[in-house]
Amino acid sequence: MPSLVTQVKSRLFIHSSQKSMHALDGAYASLLRGRSLDFEDLRPYEYGDHVRDIDWRATARHGEPLIKRTKATRKHTVLFLVDSGRGMNALAEDEGSKRELLVLLTGALGFLTVRHGDDFSVVYGDADRVRRLAPGGSEAALERALRTIDRAATESTAPNDRRALLSYAARNISKRMIVVIVTDEAPVTDETERQLRRLSVQHDVLWLTVRDADPVAAVRAHRRDVDTGWAVPDFVHGDAAVLSELAAQEAADTARRHEMLRRLEITHAEFGSRDTAVPALLAMLDRRSHARL
Repeated sequence: MPSLVTQVKSRLFIHSSQKSMHALDGAYASLLRGRSLDFEDLRPYEYGDHVRDIDWRATARHGEPLIKRTKATRKHTVLFLVDSGRGMNALAEDEGSKRELLVLLTGALGFLTVRHGDDFSVVYGDADRVRRLAPGGSEAALERALRTIDRAATESTAPNDRRALLSYAARNISKRMIVVIVTDEAPVTDETERQLRRLSVQHDVLWLTVRDADPVAAVRAHRRDVDTGWAVPDFVHGDAAVLSELAAQEAADTARRHEMLRRLEITHAEFGSRDTAVPALLAMLDRRSHARL
């Protein structure tokens, strides 16, 4: 099996090479939100740097923008809560596998974590069981984690269970961490909000939504529900009334999710395509860096 980390890195580097690799460093800085005050050195300004990091006195002396770099004061741990039930074997918005998009998102942030010398851990599971991997801090550990997630989602016979993941984290994770929830579009509930509120009191939380494919495409696509096995009848595809009703329901579910996450001040974004996942991820982190803390 080809290296999953290598596949993730290729997508990260393809995007960043169009501008600058430092865009990745800036993204990770905004993931952490906190900054050290211990001066390390100066370097030239690059795309993706924040204006607040410019050393204006040094810039005036040298005649070019210079960025002040600081030393990290502590090691961070990024905890991924990964929804790996059988629902992740369904199609994403780009008609590719939701499971592959799930692995890409986890891998991209996991790679940035490893690249900057921090640790990561993964909690994954479905309605039958929730499991936790030991913390890691290397590309080899990330490769094992991504393969475990990929295999778990592929082999799962139980439905997704976001509630179980959030409950596990609330009960078992005592050390303050950056918690990244990677889940799908299943509607949020009052219980979801209660669990997230409890989690965000102790941890810094991010929410990544993997979007589903259109269940009733304009052309006949032989859709089949992965949970029930029910096949969408051919005559339903492209039906204007059905399309309108489904669009209204999706809009309502999305609005409720966004409003809940806004109230809880949780950084979030939607992902429907592997081709646009990395730019969307970096854009989300850029928005996070400009949010009022």
